Amino acid sequence: MASTWSRRARWATKVGSEGVKDSMHATRRAGENVRDRVVNAIKSWVRRLRRPLRARSRHRAQLEKEREFFHVEWQIEQEIERLVSRGRPIVVGPWISEVGFEALYWVPFLHWVQAAFRLNPERVVAVSRGGVGGWYQGLVSRYVEIWDHIDPNEFARRNAERGVVKQYEESPLDRDILQAVAAAIGTTEFDVLHPSLMYRLFALYWSGHRAMGFVDAHTRFMRTDAVPVIDPALLPREYVAVKLYAARSLPDTPDVRARLRSMVAGLAEQTPVVLLDTGLVLEDDHGDYSFAESGRVVSAKPWMTPSNNLGVQTQIVAGARAFVGTCGSIAWLAPRLGVNTSALYFDPKWLHAHLPVAMRAYHKLDAGRFQIVDLRALSGIPLVETHAARR
Repeated sequence: MASTWSRRARWATKVGSEGVKDSMHATRRAGENVRDRVVNAIKSWVRRLRRPLRARSRHRAQLEKEREFFHVEWQIEQEIERLVSRGRPIVVGPWISEVGFEALYWVPFLHWVQAAFRLNPERVVAVSRGGVGGWYQGLVSRYVEIWDHIDPNEFARRNAERGVVKQYEESPLDRDILQAVAAAIGTTEFDVLHPSLMYRLFALYWSGHRAMGFVDAHTRFMRTDAVPVIDPALLPREYVAVKLYAARSLPDTPDVRARLRSMVAGLAEQTPVVLLDTGLVLEDDHGDYSFAESGRVVSAKPWMTPSNNLGVQTQIVAGARAFVGTCGSIAWLAPRLGVNTSALYFDPKWLHAHLPVAMRAYHKLDAGRFQIVDLRALSGIPLVETHAARR
């Protein structure tokens, strides 16, 4: 009997103890729920408070970035204003960068400078290479050919040593060229409008921080005429000019070479073809594609020297029925000569920033028509037939 009461007592004690524990647990859970609700309410309130603060912070950072971009633009325009207001001769250049950027950006940029700052051409000397003095018509009173003063091979070596293609800053090679320019024009009393100003300005567009209208506002595209360099009698009466070179947008692969060879052969069946292959690699890694000559395919190589090669190419393009070439270099110039142009590419990712500028500019200029051609989509289509009569 005593043992039974003992067991019942232990059971009652156990049940009571578990009840107390359950009560304590329930109380603790209730307290935790209250705590969690309070904490979550505070977090929600803090998030609502921080959201506009974060937005304001992001907006402030964006405004600061915009201020930096505007500062770059203002600084460059102030520098140009300072150069023009000094009244001294101004050397524009030296241009030692890519041919395509000179044609598509640098020369139109100088036309804008002339118009915006009322710069008298009599004060201006252009410095470039390859016989492109004609590109600067109406902008300058004199042109200095770099390769009349520096050996082209030495120039190519030193230009490669710069480590960059574009001229974001003045290099020792620039300074040596300017010394030669001083000797050529007979004075050191001149100011320099260096290509780095243009590169720094248009980097805002190339990097995506400015829209294409920004380039429109800082360029003036003008038609130009070719300066005779070679005897026109050397050329066929009617022909298509072709300038095909290897580039990142048109890589030198067996497939690309086969397509281009077939295309040139197809063109030659319709009309004589003049190849603008120079045999020169003086400035960058853009080597010309080679095609066999025939009765209807003529190479302009024998007529070119380093100091006149771009001038010769300009003259040949200006007299052509149409121009077909790699998208870049002379293709950016041909429409300004009044020549219908087919610009070929294989990989467009390297051209996204430049194609809209060219297409918009040449449409507004109403000069030669400019069409881009994806070589991957070109299959048995005669290019020349896609062009209307020139001019």
